[in-house]
Amino acid sequence: MLPTTPTFRLDGLRALVTGASKGIGQAGAVALAAAGAEVVLAARTIEELEETATALGEAGHAARAAQLDVTDRDAVRALVEASGPFDILLNNAGTNIRQPFLEVEDAALDRLLDLNIRAMFTVAQAVAKGMVEGGRGGAIINMSSVNGHVAGANRTVYTATKHAVEGMTKAMAYELGPQGIRVNAIAPGFVETPLTRGLLSDEKVRASQVRRMPLGRIMTVEDIMGAIVFLAAPVSRMVTGTSLVIDGGFLTQ
Repeated sequence: MLPTTPTFRLDGLRALVTGASKGIGQAGAVALAAAGAEVVLAARTIEELEETATALGEAGHAARAAQLDVTDRDAVRALVEASGPFDILLNNAGTNIRQPFLEVEDAALDRLLDLNIRAMFTVAQAVAKGMVEGGRGGAIINMSSVNGHVAGANRTVYTATKHAVEGMTKAMAYELGPQGIRVNAIAPGFVETPLTRGLLSDEKVRASQVRRMPLGRIMTVEDIMGAIVFLAAPVSRMVTGTSLVIDGGFLTQ
């Protein structure tokens, strides 16, 4: 008897995507919905969310928008309680503020710690509780970065937060595995998004990044979409506690 390939489909599953108004979050929501999941798109900017949710609905997919500030713990818990339980979490909301180490401002430090670590923890905890209480198991995908593996200039705080995401992912996977919950990270390299577009508009910066990528180009959000579906789907049913680096070969040097 031949073995059967586990499916990439997500039919009948429910997903929450944070930071879903643009960039990787929006692309991830589209990928999960196209694979069959019912998706709740969450972010602070409701207009952009509704545009994406409407477009997904017109394409025959199940999606709705939910305005959410992930740094508001009570709001996070209320949304998950009202809209959950979820089978999939794309824990994507995050940001970067580039400042030299000796010039990092208190406001920048607080913003990065609050959004990239505390909020990610709060969202993951709330969704995982629902998974456990519902006996559903599930898949949690934390958005990390190549800076969760290596350092970068003017990114001391961002690098620290992404290393924290990598550690949190492993610890969550260890604790939640017995409940059937898989937890992984995705660590993208330079992806052209609204967050990075300003930096990449400098042709010298763009050229220096391309030179460091053996595959020879800056990535797009489409380059991350397949990995999101892979880590959410039954096809990766024994993958947990790992970080999937998608960087065009950046870390080979």
